[in-house]
Amino acid sequence: MYKNIALWLLFFTSILSAQEEIKGKIVDENNQPLLGANVFWQNTATGTTSDIDGDFSVKISTETTNLIVSYIGYKTKKITVTTTDFLTIQLEAVTNLEEVTVSKTKKSTEHSKFQVTNVQTMGQKELLKAACCNLSESFSTNPSIDVNFSDAVTGNKQIKMLGLTSPYILIAEENIPSVRGASQAYGLSFVPGTWVESIQITKGAGSVINGYESISGQINYELLKPASDIPFFVNAYGATGGRYELNTHFNQKYSDKLSSTLFLHGNTRQIKNDMNDDGFLDNPIGKQINILNRWQYNDTENGIVSFLNVRYMNDEKQSGQVNFNPDTDRFTTNAWGSEITTQKIEISNKTGYVFPDMPYQSIGFQNSFQSHQQDSYFGLNQYKIHQKSYYSNLLFNSIISNTKNKFTTGLNFTYDKYDEVVALNFTQDFSRIDNSVGAFFEYTYDNLDNFSLVAGARVDNHNRLGTFVTPRLHLRYNPWKEAVIRASAGRGKRAANIFAENQQLFASNRDFSILSNDGKLYGLNPEIAWNYGVSFIQSFKLFGAESEIVLDYYRTDFENQAVVDVDFSPQQVLFYNLEGKSFANSFQAEFTIEPFKHFSIKSAYKYYDVQTQYKTEQLQRALQAKHRFFTNLSFETHIKEKGQQWKYDVTYNWLGEQRLPNTTTNLPAYRLGEYAPAFGVINAQITRTFSSVFEVYIGGENIGNYRQDNAIVSASNPFGTYFDSSMIYGPIFGQMYYAGLRFKIK
Repeated sequence: MYKNIALWLLFFTSILSAQEEIKGKIVDENNQPLLGANVFWQNTATGTTSDIDGDFSVKISTETTNLIVSYIGYKTKKITVTTTDFLTIQLEAVTNLEEVTVSKTKKSTEHSKFQVTNVQTMGQKELLKAACCNLSESFSTNPSIDVNFSDAVTGNKQIKMLGLTSPYILIAEENIPSVRGASQAYGLSFVPGTWVESIQITKGAGSVINGYESISGQINYELLKPASDIPFFVNAYGATGGRYELNTHFNQKYSDKLSSTLFLHGNTRQIKNDMNDDGFLDNPIGKQINILNRWQYNDTENGIVSFLNVRYMNDEKQSGQVNFNPDTDRFTTNAWGSEITTQKIEISNKTGYVFPDMPYQSIGFQNSFQSHQQDSYFGLNQYKIHQKSYYSNLLFNSIISNTKNKFTTGLNFTYDKYDEVVALNFTQDFSRIDNSVGAFFEYTYDNLDNFSLVAGARVDNHNRLGTFVTPRLHLRYNPWKEAVIRASAGRGKRAANIFAENQQLFASNRDFSILSNDGKLYGLNPEIAWNYGVSFIQSFKLFGAESEIVLDYYRTDFENQAVVDVDFSPQQVLFYNLEGKSFANSFQAEFTIEPFKHFSIKSAYKYYDVQTQYKTEQLQRALQAKHRFFTNLSFETHIKEKGQQWKYDVTYNWLGEQRLPNTTTNLPAYRLGEYAPAFGVINAQITRTFSSVFEVYIGGENIGNYRQDNAIVSASNPFGTYFDSSMIYGPIFGQMYYAGLRFKIK
């Protein structure tokens, strides 16, 4: 495949070079070359930019002879070209610039038409469409991410992309991997939503710059920047389930270059709810304190930007039976209960330097240290893990000859020390040290018209995974106006943390068994996957209304996948390396229309075909709907003079039937059907903005009050053979309503 792609690229490049071109140089009044000047044929999309020496070349246009040259701070120049001779074009500096105001309504979620990768960005406007209490709850209005409860005990929400769970997604905080290893199960709930400035969702194989683990995609969230943050912000939230949250941001500008923001987050739930009368809490009770001190240093004159984050978090959860008392019932059979206590300490730094005389060239250095400690038990099952991690990434960006050809290269180092002990039907210490060193190179070509590509590769040496190569390729082509076609292919490799990633299974009485013993991590070999995808975006007017359609298809093929088999027996969970086929096919069709100003409709249909070869047979992945439908309606009134405004948002999610894990060998009272029924969930929110600094909001989740029947198998006998709380396909709490306020000092 790669050989064919290379031949096509070579053929494409040779055709371009064979066409007649106009060459020249762009200089200022002192005959100094101007880098990055725009050169294009009038009323066409054909153009280029000048390189470091001011040189440019552009193919001859058959539509016009007028060449337009523009550069910031200089007067735009029009030249009539009648010859193919070398041109020297001198631009005149502008001495008196008039103020121009450009106004455009920015979309809350945007699909990029210019980036090579398939990226969509969720801005703060999108995040405010829901309560957005933490990152795991931030995707309810985005059709590309599926959000589900992982079990009926912990209240934890897990996300999926392209039909695959979060361990196959590289989740990063400002391009530093953040939710990985020990934090896979609950890490998204430890990022408060009000801290987040934007979220970038990349489908398919990601960039080699951020690591080798990305398989189905990447989620990168950007935090609020101290240099642009407001002096004070507060968000207070309360819900009918007894959940209360408070977020405050304090910002201080110490100078033109140095700024700092102190983020404080606290949440608590102390009310015990059992809406389905099964004797178990529908949501855990507990509390969390989360503190982040973020510093930003900007020296634009010398090209230096730096960030420093210092963070501490403590989270405590208690779940289980309503009458469970941890002081008297812990590790006994008096009542079934669970406690999960997590402490996290993080220090991270990013520093970038842009060469003043070469703005296309820069160096970046990223460093992060994390300590993530979880002490937990689930009934009589115990699980403890403490991960100490260090991550370092050195990047160098520059160009090759001109700005059409760019590259990024660098070195990467990762160190993970795990202290991990499981006490289930067996007790074992899985403590270990993992480390890797890698080098990467990524080349970007952009003809500044309608074609661009990113080709990258990295080589890593890992003490358990060995030495391996990770290639990635992305292509973008604009066949006509407002249309984008993309294609991508890439390889990913990862070591599965089978216990940290599957903690929902601890809340059952299954016996755990690892069937392989010749691998280097839990006896298993590392997972390898190839991801391929194509996407198409077209913006157009439909009956005068702004519209957009997005189509994408992705496939992931696995080798050596760490199979989590809950179908062999309802009393067992087996871990083993794949023998056979395992793949995930994902198709999504998304349509957006704005019938009139401030009103948008977004709909999406998704089809998943996710199959794995288990011990017994090839099966559709359990608890994964083949068909999903999504619709979001958003309306805002016109903003009045003092900033007064109403905002309305309604989201409908429909999930088709899902295959349930095998329970045929259970007693009849504890058997589930082969498939879970289809169902739909409606969420809505109304926001009233009283001014530019104060607003209130009310909303509801699962307004139709859909609840899963028999959420916990054998709930009346939690220490018996058949107890299992991991068979969750839908909501268990029922409808929930909330209210909150936001106040700012600007």
